[in-house]
Amino acid sequence: MKGISDEPHFSVGLLEGGTSLSDVINNHIYEQTLSEKKAFFVADLGVIMRQHVRWRTQMAQIRPFYPVRCNSSQGVIEVLAALGTGFVCSNKFELELVQSHGIPSEDIIYSGVCKQVSQIKYAARNGIDLLVCDNEAELRKISRSHPNARLLLQVSTEASRQDNELSMSFGCSLKDCRHLLECAKELGVQVVGVRFLVSHDCEDDCVYTNTISDARCVFDMAEEIGFKMSILDIGGGFGGSDTQLEVINNAVRSTVDQYFPSFSGVSIIAEPGSYFVSSALTLAVNIISKEVVLRDCQDQAHDDPSPSDEPEFQYYMNEGVYGSFACKLTEMAITAPTVRTNTYPKGPVFSSSLWGPSGDDLDLVMEHCLLPELNNGDWLMFSHAGAYSVGQPLCASNSPTPPVFYVVSSRDWYEMQDSGVTQAAPLKNFSLVPYFFNTCLTDAALSIPA
Repeated sequence: MKGISDEPHFSVGLLEGGTSLSDVINNHIYEQTLSEKKAFFVADLGVIMRQHVRWRTQMAQIRPFYPVRCNSSQGVIEVLAALGTGFVCSNKFELELVQSHGIPSEDIIYSGVCKQVSQIKYAARNGIDLLVCDNEAELRKISRSHPNARLLLQVSTEASRQDNELSMSFGCSLKDCRHLLECAKELGVQVVGVRFLVSHDCEDDCVYTNTISDARCVFDMAEEIGFKMSILDIGGGFGGSDTQLEVINNAVRSTVDQYFPSFSGVSIIAEPGSYFVSSALTLAVNIISKEVVLRDCQDQAHDDPSPSDEPEFQYYMNEGVYGSFACKLTEMAITAPTVRTNTYPKGPVFSSSLWGPSGDDLDLVMEHCLLPELNNGDWLMFSHAGAYSVGQPLCASNSPTPPVFYVVSSRDWYEMQDSGVTQAAPLKNFSLVPYFFNTCLTDAALSIPA
């Protein structure tokens, strides 16, 4: 079957009869080998649906708002929209994208803290009133361009300030909140809630308890000044593990009950991005060039000062940091790849580094991983490639974004139907078709430890 590509109306391959995700990847590798050997993604939409069920079960009191910049592929947006999530957009492109899926304006947050006036006016014309703000200059700009705006005051946490010690940090401090609230009152701009930034994959549940405690202080300040706030956005930081979600839920639930009990009328929302998409996508890339360098190392065990004769390989791929591996710029860990070659590699493994195609010194995707010796034309597969990999490119490029091919297993699909998820979710641009693949493809992927 030819590509189920990332189009406004798209098809999803239904995997039946024991067909696996590896079969799908092998099939598309076969097709690309016959053509231009372009990189591509395979997205398992069943993963997103399962993550939604987990969230609904463990975090029922908190509504998810998905940050579109994490992954803006059509299939991801369509499924999450159908499942009833809200969306956080940082620019006009993302606003237009989610609106094209019929998302009500009240379910959209315009989050960019440095917004263009033209884009603020676009939000105003389209009834997108919920905006994020963290400084007086932005507040005055919003008051002129969007008089009906409802603001979420973005407040930095102690953890976010530490994470951004050497870089630009967004969000006002607690001590600056009163000034901004007073300024908003003077300008006649409505402030309806507080939003916090939490770094990705946060493991410290104390960050959330401290965040909610700080939010209570801001809510009290706002009430003194004359605002009645009703939204608390505890931010992101959610990974994909069951343990992390359970720990955070326990911490958040007890703290919310203390500071924002149900009778307070405050809606609690969060921004899980990687949580939904990280493990849903696999990226297949092609080796386009390689170099061999001598390793200038010493045998420490024998105090041998002579250089080792063992080679080190530098491989160049057709995707890099300025494209599908943009997560490297957010300091997110990249999962070591698996290797697919035409023959099962039984030989030794070597220290290797993986680079993007730009030739830029910053385009280093992974260093010091162990791989067999590869050749031009070989394929690498990166699992957990869904976060910060599909969307607007970080720099101008003549290379198109790799296509996304969507699949869902029959088991996942029927389980979703039994749970009522798909009946409640009108998938408007979603066509389910049986997936057929070339049964002659028997090569398997080989897992190589990092």
